[in-house]
Amino acid sequence: MSILPRIRFIINPVSGTRSRVDVAARIKLYLDSTTHDHDIVYTDYAGHATELAQAAANDNYKIVVAVGGDGTVNEVAKGLLHTNTALGILPKGSGNGLARHLQLPLNLDSAIKALNTGQVSQIDSGTINDIPFFTTAGIGFDAYISSVFAGNKRRGLKTYVELVLKEVRNYKHLPVKVWINDQELATDCFVMAFANAAQYGNNAYIAPLADIRDGLLDVCLVRQLDFVKAINLSYCMLTKQLANLQSAEYFKTINVKVETEEPMMFHADGEYKGKTDRFEVKMNPQSLRVIIPS
Repeated sequence: MSILPRIRFIINPVSGTRSRVDVAARIKLYLDSTTHDHDIVYTDYAGHATELAQAAANDNYKIVVAVGGDGTVNEVAKGLLHTNTALGILPKGSGNGLARHLQLPLNLDSAIKALNTGQVSQIDSGTINDIPFFTTAGIGFDAYISSVFAGNKRRGLKTYVELVLKEVRNYKHLPVKVWINDQELATDCFVMAFANAAQYGNNAYIAPLADIRDGLLDVCLVRQLDFVKAINLSYCMLTKQLANLQSAEYFKTINVKVETEEPMMFHADGEYKGKTDRFEVKMNPQSLRVIIPS
């Protein structure tokens, strides 16, 4: 029986971007077989990646690699929370938010090679109503866009921006109550983003100052948004700048509670999760081990 450390690759066969590349063949070609044993499994249904990752962690795998988009990464990471097994990523999605934040190679072959020499680091994670997220969660307009984007056949940043500019005129802000840093805030809310990492994906930075290892949640509150403010906010997101105070406000905290007068949509890592009128967002410091370039 081999005593080499083991890596499990979990492949989502229907990831965010279409590709004819034989991932299994590329893994065999570029993964160093003298330092690691590996196996490859495929997901069959929503949530399957979490089950496969949990099973690998229970069986003392050193690394479990998510092969797919942000949804696959989220599912695999959920299965590895608070374990000694590290998350690796071969990004094959349209946004690749966590991979970009960790500065992982986006090229498949380079990402496989990086596993050979990568090092383990620990990062924070968050929960929104007990649902884990690793980059961002949010309520309001960005959750609405996530629900629309999920049903769109075209992917990528261009499609996302087109949807934002198309839908921003019709989406209305709603009154909410927010408890943040021991203060109560009654405000309008067009969108409230909760950021562990700096970006949504596609290098769209909703919270440029977010640090994935500081144990803090970066909150971006947009009270109201017209077309002019939407252009300003979009420009700042794409240039990694903080928006002006007329467009957005930023907070750092460890948890947030929100109550809304009517149910609002919410998302976790870009995946639409439904509607509710009560939200609790928390940070879980140093809760996930990840493989980063050495």
